[in-house]
Amino acid sequence: MKIKTVKAKWIHVPIPEKQQHRSDFGVVASFDMTLIRIETECGLIGHGEAKATVASAGDNRALSVMIEQELGPALVGQDCRQISKHWENLYNGVRGHYALDRGHVFPILGRRGITISAISGIDMALWDLLGQSLNAPVWQLLGGRRHERMPAYASGGWADVDNIGQQLKSYIDRGGFKAVKMRIGVADGEVRHSVERVEAAREALGQDVDIMCDAHGTYTVSEAKRFCRMVEELNIAWFEEPVTADDKKGLKEVRASTDIPIATGENEATRFAFRDLADLRAADIFQPDLAICGGITEAMRIAAIASANQILLAPHLWGGALMFAAGLQVCAASPAAHIIEYSLGANPILFELAEQGPVLKDGMVEIPDRPGLGVKINYDFVKEYTV
Repeated sequence: MKIKTVKAKWIHVPIPEKQQHRSDFGVVASFDMTLIRIETECGLIGHGEAKATVASAGDNRALSVMIEQELGPALVGQDCRQISKHWENLYNGVRGHYALDRGHVFPILGRRGITISAISGIDMALWDLLGQSLNAPVWQLLGGRRHERMPAYASGGWADVDNIGQQLKSYIDRGGFKAVKMRIGVADGEVRHSVERVEAAREALGQDVDIMCDAHGTYTVSEAKRFCRMVEELNIAWFEEPVTADDKKGLKEVRASTDIPIATGENEATRFAFRDLADLRAADIFQPDLAICGGITEAMRIAAIASANQILLAPHLWGGALMFAAGLQVCAASPAAHIIEYSLGANPILFELAEQGPVLKDGMVEIPDRPGLGVKINYDFVKEYTV
């Protein structure tokens, strides 16, 4: 089970113009990710996913080089099953032996950003290998699944006030969802324009569908408070990333001003950031992105923090098939997990990178029992879209 090679490819998939959407990130014209492939000397192959930005597009060149030329070589010749050891060594760099001996971290300068994203993708691939070697799904190795299926919410909602209701209703028609998420924030201009779109959505959907609102961290604290006050009668399921991730005290202030649940975390890396959110009592729902936060290993640590603080877990799953599969494994095993994000944007990396995509029925996502992450890569797709 020794690691033979660690490879990384930047996958860049252009989105046809008719399927593109516009948000505060601009027009989303592509989906991008870094695909990690770890092969062992005995011939097993594990895959993972990393990404250079929390959004769907981004230049993954530096990330791919880091994995192949810096972090990957440190793993060659090592037993792929020693996942926790590898995580600590990659995070702590040349001081990894101190961390392992003394029980606390000695992180290198790159303890956030693309370094953690690189570790995230490598970690996924190692768990994929471990599951395959034992002929077991990763969720079984994490303690077993609590349910065979979990509820999902449709994630999209970019349309203007005149069309948002129809757009969100189309999601329900496609997948039988009982919950939907729409984007709000700076792209709407004034707060009142966001409120008008939420009002239109509620009117179209009625009272039996949950509506989540995602501001992508674009409001100031005062704007976020104003939004909460103006939508308090609309029964919002959660308010996601009201303010920038750099303002945790501001997030705490927003949460203290409203009874709308506050969700955050897609821009955070490692358990330490989520510990700070829990200590501040700044959030009701944690949303770690498994391609950014540190992979499956770190997501389970984050899930433990959530559970210990009565915080729900709803991972950010806006990404590719491997990141989505990794999120399912964590949600299956974590008692804090309660709902799955299901992308309704044009996302070929989620639906075409794998030979078998997510199985959705009546708003519920199946937790597969295939070995490892349960993702069989479509190499024709990889060949076509590798940069």
